[in-house]
Amino acid sequence: MKKILSVISLLLLSSQVHAALNVFACEPEWAALTQQLAGDRASIYTVTGALQDPHRVEARPSLIAKARRAQLLVCTGAELETAWLPVVLRESGNGAIQPGSAGYFEAAQSVRMLEVPTRLDRADGDVHAAGNPHIQIDPRNFLPVADALSKRLIQLDPANTEHYRQQYAAFDRQWRAALAKWEHQAAPLRGMPIIVQHRGFPYLNNWLGLKQVAELEPKPGMEPSAAYLGQVLGQLQQHPAKLVIRAAYQDGRPSEWIAERAHIPAVTLPFTVGGTPQSGDLFALFDDTVQRLLAGLK
Repeated sequence: MKKILSVISLLLLSSQVHAALNVFACEPEWAALTQQLAGDRASIYTVTGALQDPHRVEARPSLIAKARRAQLLVCTGAELETAWLPVVLRESGNGAIQPGSAGYFEAAQSVRMLEVPTRLDRADGDVHAAGNPHIQIDPRNFLPVADALSKRLIQLDPANTEHYRQQYAAFDRQWRAALAKWEHQAAPLRGMPIIVQHRGFPYLNNWLGLKQVAELEPKPGMEPSAAYLGQVLGQLQQHPAKLVIRAAYQDGRPSEWIAERAHIPAVTLPFTVGGTPQSGDLFALFDDTVQRLLAGLK
C-alpha cells in the first residue's frame, strides 16, 4: 500500500510540475512571445485576431470565462485595451490577474514609450495618456519585454524555473541575431519618406529611420473623408512620399486612393503575428515586414 501511495504521490507531483500555466493574452504578438518563453509549460488563449482592431473587442461571456480561469494575463497596456479589458477583469472575478497582482503583466511597462501627449483632450481623437501603445512594431522592444515576462513566469511557476531560464536564453540569443539581420537588410529604407494610414507606426519609424510626412486620418481613429484625402494629396506636392503603409487589419481604401493618385505603392504590413500569410510567428513577422517595405521601394 505504501508503495502504491508513493507512486501516486510522484505522479501528482509530476503533473503539478508540468501542468500548463493558463495564459490570457490580449494580442497575438504577446501570445507568440509567451509561447517562445514558456513552451509546453503554458496553455495560451489569444483574445484578438491578427485582422482585428485591438482597440475594439466585445466583452463576451466566453471571453470572461477564459479570464476567470487564467493565471497570467499578458497585454500591451498603455490604454490599448481600455475600452474592454476592465469590464472583462471585473466580471471575471479572478483576483489572480487584476492590476497590481503577479498575474497581471503589461508589456508597455518594460519599454520607452513614444508620442506621450503633453495634453489630453478627446477633441484630438484616440490619444493615449501613456503614449502610443503600438510597441510591437519595433523588434527591439521584445528584448526588455521578454526579460520581464520570463521573470514573471518564474515568479508564478517556480517549479519550472530552469525551463524558463533556458527558453529565455535561447530566445534572447536568436532574437539578437535576427535583429542584426533585419537591420542590415533594411538599411536602404533609412530616411525614406512615407505616408501612414493610422498613427500606428512611430516605433517602426524610430527603428528603421523612416520619415513620416503625412497621415491619412485627420485625427487618430477618425476615418478620413474624401476632402481630407484631397488635402493630403495636395501636401504631397511639397513633401513627396515613396510609400503609403497601413496595418493589415485596416480598411485599405484610403491607402489605395492616395497610392493611385500619388503614383506610389501601397504597402500592407502584418502589424502583428498572423497579419499576413507570411507572418506566422514572431520571427516571420519582421521577416515579412522588412521584405514588404523593400519590395515597395522597387
